[in-house]
Amino acid sequence: MKLKLSFIFVFFILFSAYSQNFQLTPDAKISVLTIGPGESLNDAFGHNAFRIKDKSNGIDAVYGYGEYDFDAPNFYLKFARGKLNYLISRHNFSDFYNHYINYNRTIKEQVLRLSFEEKQNLFDYLETNYKPENRRYLYDFFYDNCATKIRDVTEIATKNDVVFDLPQNFEIKTFRELIHEHVGLNSWGSFGIDIALGSVIDTETEANEYMFLPKYIHTFFDNAKINDSEKLIERSSTIFKKKKKESSSYFFYSPIMIIGLLAALILFITYKDFKSKTRSKWLDILLFSTTGIIGVLLILLWFATDHSATAQNYNVLWAVPLNIIVIAQLFKQQVKQWFIGYLKFLIIMLCLLTLHWLIGVQVFAIGLIPLLIAMLIRYIYLVKYYN
Repeated sequence: MKLKLSFIFVFFILFSAYSQNFQLTPDAKISVLTIGPGESLNDAFGHNAFRIKDKSNGIDAVYGYGEYDFDAPNFYLKFARGKLNYLISRHNFSDFYNHYINYNRTIKEQVLRLSFEEKQNLFDYLETNYKPENRRYLYDFFYDNCATKIRDVTEIATKNDVVFDLPQNFEIKTFRELIHEHVGLNSWGSFGIDIALGSVIDTETEANEYMFLPKYIHTFFDNAKINDSEKLIERSSTIFKKKKKESSSYFFYSPIMIIGLLAALILFITYKDFKSKTRSKWLDILLFSTTGIIGVLLILLWFATDHSATAQNYNVLWAVPLNIIVIAQLFKQQVKQWFIGYLKFLIIMLCLLTLHWLIGVQVFAIGLIPLLIAMLIRYIYLVKYYN
């Protein structure tokens, strides 16, 4: 038994030393894989990875920077605070390929035109990153994700000899506009993103920043040059194309439909209150508590997390955190005079939000439009009622 354990230990040491100095053959190919969008919001933006193929050494592996570390303590808390480390993954290509075709996602491959030294540099870098002590990295959706890592590692391996030329018909867009290319304006994914992320993503992006999205890694790599002369991509192909499915209409479940029905209910109750010269106390308590809780969450995302994209979020102009504090006034038949002034303040905040939207400071979720109109009318009615 001791002899067997010793043999395993020696084999492990020899294998570790060998892998640290592993040499690719001149026939080795390194390519960038671009995975098309999936069905869920988590997969809506696609994925990128490196493929290392060396037939002589029996290697066909895929390295990607986007795996969750579910074993991390306080996983969900760290995720919410923007302090979660992601992992570099390594999979056999056949397993990787089968996984994505099972989910019916397009797979494109771009073989890189690299020298043998550059291939070895890139492979060594990935292997070093894959070591247990190096696997984790602090994820950032815009600046350090599965796509930007592909760009950064390529530049490191080639010692910054890659020049990314602008593709044809290139248009300057904001981060939010680039996100909307993958999630429809009237989708729940877009609705949540437009509420949670602040005005910082409404600034125009630089060309290099487009590559936070996998599809733009494919586009920019396709137009890139190496050593300022040759094209970076030696060969490009689609190794699996997504099969078309019949698209079902989801309009009746979309944000603008559901929120529109809620807004219509608020307006109907407000009209009935106006006719009967009364006030539906439960509606106001529900409205103030809901908007107040959302506002508190937005403030926490803004100031209490490391998420760069949740700062300067002017959704707090309609989801006002102070609504939680003043809610006690709504239980009273006769409110304090300052509360009437507070209602006027809420009306001004909605007007200020509209101004922010019109001049482009921040773009808000279109599904909010019916609710914002209903809230404005409700606040105006409450001012008249209390007066």
